[in-house]
Formats: sequence, C-alpha cells, structure tokens
Amino acid sequence: MQIRDLPHADPGEPDVRSGFRFLVWLFRRQLGGQARSLGWGTLHMACVATLPVLLGFAVQAVVDDSGRDLAVTGLLMLAVALVMAGADAMLHRTAVTNWITAAARVQQLLARRTATLGGVLTRQVAAGEVVKVSTGDVEKIGWFVESFSRFAAAALVAFGVCVGLVVYEPRLGVLVLVGIAAVLLSMFPLLPAATRRADRERAKSGRATALASDTVAGLRVLRGIGGEELFLDRYRRASQEVRAASVHSARMWALIDAIQVVMPGLLLVAVVWQGAGLAQDGRISAGELVTVYGAVTFLLFPLRLFQEAAMAFTFSRPSAKRAVRVLGLRREQRPGDGPTGGADRPLGGDLWDPATGLRAGSGRLTAVVCGDPDAAERLAARLGGHAPDSRGEPSARLGGVALDGVPLVAARTAVLVQDKDPVLLSGTLLELLAVPASGRVSADEALATAQCQDVLAALAQAAPDASGDPMRTRITERGRSLSGGQRQRLALARSLVTDPEVLVLDEPTSAVDSHTEARVARAVRTLRSGRTTVVFTSSPLLLDLADEVVFVRDGRAVASGPHRTLLRSAPGYRSIVTREPDEPDEPDAGLPGSDVAESTPSSPAYYAEETA
Repeated sequence: MQIRDLPHADPGEPDVRSGFRFLVWLFRRQLGGQARSLGWGTLHMACVATLPVLLGFAVQAVVDDSGRDLAVTGLLMLAVALVMAGADAMLHRTAVTNWITAAARVQQLLARRTATLGGVLTRQVAAGEVVKVSTGDVEKIGWFVESFSRFAAAALVAFGVCVGLVVYEPRLGVLVLVGIAAVLLSMFPLLPAATRRADRERAKSGRATALASDTVAGLRVLRGIGGEELFLDRYRRASQEVRAASVHSARMWALIDAIQVVMPGLLLVAVVWQGAGLAQDGRISAGELVTVYGAVTFLLFPLRLFQEAAMAFTFSRPSAKRAVRVLGLRREQRPGDGPTGGADRPLGGDLWDPATGLRAGSGRLTAVVCGDPDAAERLAARLGGHAPDSRGEPSARLGGVALDGVPLVAARTAVLVQDKDPVLLSGTLLELLAVPASGRVSADEALATAQCQDVLAALAQAAPDASGDPMRTRITERGRSLSGGQRQRLALARSLVTDPEVLVLDEPTSAVDSHTEARVARAVRTLRSGRTTVVFTSSPLLLDLADEVVFVRDGRAVASGPHRTLLRSAPGYRSIVTREPDEPDEPDAGLPGSDVAESTPSSPAYYAEETA
C-alpha cells in the first residue's frame, strides 16, 4: 500500500475487543509494509554494526603499516556507507508510509462509524472525545505502527552483535550481555508508572478538549447570559490539571532518559576497562579493542530505539482504547441492512406514529404543536425512523411499513428529519448544497424558497474573486460568520434540495423575523405541493397555512384540524400558540359539534382506532 493509493478501498472490520487487540489487528493489516520496513531497517542496522568492524581493520592496518589493507578497508567502508545511506532512506520512506497508511485506516474507520451511528454517537460519546480520537490519538496509533518495524530490526541486529561478541571474545561478550540486560531491567520497572501517568494525562486532556468544544459551540448563549468568565475559569482549571499531569508524566520519562544515559555509559566504561586489560595482556590487538568499543557504542543506538518503542506503545495504548470505545459502538441492526438489501424498496403513503397516534396524510402539509420541546424532538426523531430510546417507543410507519424494519438507506431516502439545531459544515455554498437529492428541486429553487437572497448578497460580497459568485464563497465551520436566521434558512434550503418523500422540520423558522417567516411558509407550501411535509412549530404564520394541525399533549395526539378551529376548541393548544395561560378546568376538545369520544379525525378516539 502506497500513500498515493489512499484512501483504502476497504479499511476492514477492526477487532474492538480491546485496545491491544486493535493494535495487533492494525499491524496484521499492514504485514507487507511492516515486512519491507523490517527488511530495510535490518539492512541499515547491519551496515551501522559493520562500521566498527571495518574501523578496527583500519586501525590494525595502520598498526601493521599495511597500505593495501588500509585502502581495501577504506573502499569497503565507502561501500557500506553508501548502502547504509540508501537503506536509511528506504527505511524512512517505508516507516512513514506505514505511519500514514495506519493513521488513514483508523480515520476511515472512525468516519465510517460516525456516519453509521449518526446522532446516536454524540449521545453515547462526548464530542470532545471524538475530536481527541480523530486527531491526536490517530497520530499516536500510527507512531506505534511505524516504530515497531524499526524496533524489531534493531532488536534483531543487536542480538546478532551480542552473539558475535560472545563468540569473538567470551569475557567481553558476557559483560556486554549482562550490561544490556541491566540497562533494560532498570528501565522496565518504570514503564508501568509511566503508563499510568500517561493515562491520567490523556484522560484530563480529553476532558479539557470536550470542555473547550462545548464552550465554543455555546459561545453565543454564554455571551447572552454573561457566562463567559464562569466557563473560562472552568477551562482554566482543566488546563492547569492537564499541565500538572503532563509535568508529572514528563518527570517519569526524564528519569527513564537519565537511566538510558547513565547505565549505557557505565557499561561502556566497564567494557573499555576490561578491553584495555585484555589488550595489555596481549590477548586482543589494538584493532580488536577498537572493534569491541565500536560494537558496544553501536548497541547504544538500539537501546534508544527500545525506549522509543516503549514510549510509542505506552502512548498508543490509551489512544487505542479510546478508538475502540468509539469503533465498538453499534446501531441496532435493521432488517435488510447490507450492501444492497432492500434499498430499492419504495416507501410512501401516510406517516403514522403509533406512540402518539399522530398521522400525517400523504402529500399534505401537517403542522404539529407540542408543548414539551424534548417530547417534540423525540417524536421528530421517531418519525425519521431513528433508533428508539430507552423508553422503548415503537417506530413510526410510512405507508404501513415500520421505518425501523427497513434498511437504513431506504428509511433515510424516504424520510428526512431536520432537527432544530442543524449543522452547517465548512466549505463553499455549492458544496453545502451538494447532497443526495431526487433532482426535482434545483439549488436556486431551494435558496429562493428559503428566502436566502440576503445570504447570497452577503456571500457575494465576500467572494474570493471578482466574479462575486456566492456559490463559490466559503462558509466557516458551523456557519459562524452568519446570523442565526441565515444559518437556519441555509439549512432549510439544503433540506429542500434533497426533496425526500417525507420532510420533517423541527422549528425551521424559530430564528427568523415574522415577515420573512411568512414568505418562507408560503414558498415551502408551494414547493412541497404533493409531497408529505411535517413541521413542528408553534408559529401562527406556519400553522395557518398547514393543511392540518395536530396537537400533541402528554405523549398523545389529543386534537387535530385547521389552526383557527383548534384555537376556538382546544384551550391547551390556544395557550401554547398565543402564549396565554391555560384554562386548567376545561379539557381539550375536538372539532366543534363533535364529542371527544367520537371517532372523528380530530378526536383521540380516532387515533386510538387507527392505532388498533
């Protein structure tokens, strides 16, 4: 796999039983790249290990006053140096490729899981946690994958050098083996403590990131209530906790670094001391002493790689745990979900919610008034066939077919739900409106219906070129450069472009002035003529244009009919729409002249019969 081949055609199905198993799975998915990196790393380390031997030959040639041997040794050193340089370049190339391809694989897995879960994700994992996993954690996981092959190559060559020293000069070889073991054993007891400190640092950093994300998302509200200083103080405390945890973790790694300097230094002194004694006794020559010294010096390089691999594993392990926590989330399996299963089954007809008894007629504009915003949000999600919550409420039905019983792609194609706080992704306006659509509604028609003329004018002034094309003007993340009403109307235009069979809008004009709201209401009614539209609102301007208004109270549809009729017959409805106090002793009624118990389209009995 080369970088130019990214993204992966299929990132695979990860092992999410644990963070370590995920790292092993990721390593196995890149065996080819790891093998290439291991090969080039072994060649590079072998060349580095060969240089002390050639240096010893050169010293011995000088001692023997042999110009021929010195010239041959020099040529060999040049050849080894050239091979070493080439191997080092290829090692770097393959190692970085492993890093980037591993990080890309994890990012693709996270993106796929995020798209699959949709709104379920943020209900189970904090937004800051997702941001942390998809940025810093991905890099650390890639670091471990990249460092493993270099560590394996260093361990392989270091083992060969130690075996060679034992065979060449047993006393020095045994001393080097004991010294290497002492260096490693002095470091390993500190790794668990370093891991725990790193885990605490990561946890505090994740909480600080989540707090920062929430603060930025709610900055307008904070400014409105004067809560900036309160949240700034909370983030300042969280930031100081991260700083303290980072310093605490860095102290342990500084101690490990110090041991990595002191212990190899002591080993080098001991080898030189022992080697000098052997040279004085005439058991080894000066060139052989230089070779042994150079070999021991070389071993300090693999020891540094051992420490880097330990650090990479220590930092990647909690990152892998967090990634597994996100990748392990699952949406409830729906019948027919798969590459093509059931995606071509057309859905249509009346939209009916068994839990409340709400029925939206096919091809009609139905307005829903619900006094409880949370209940309205749950009802809107249920109408879109989203996963049921812990209340166990049944899914809505479209044309008699339960939306949670059809493939997800079929449900999303048939019913689109725009929640009350839609998100505008960064990019140009053209990219914002480039969504899956039926093709019956153009972008210009959708923008005109949503009354976005002022938005287009503002974007045209901010256009990057002289053409002033608003469609090519970039919109900042979440549309922060726009007002609340402008963002809301752009989101409405995006929903209208898709032109689904059923469009569910939750308070689509709550941030718009009354004059613009009236124009939007009339234009939406005209554009969506013949298509099913459900609008959750308490605005009289929208309610008056609806074909039918359904009043939902205490989890049940208690009345339905034209807006003006409900104003007269349903006190609870009237109190919500007009913002007047409710009349507690007068129950909600159906249409004038009809008893609530009668089976009429405006009475609860009608909905009870339809439910049965």
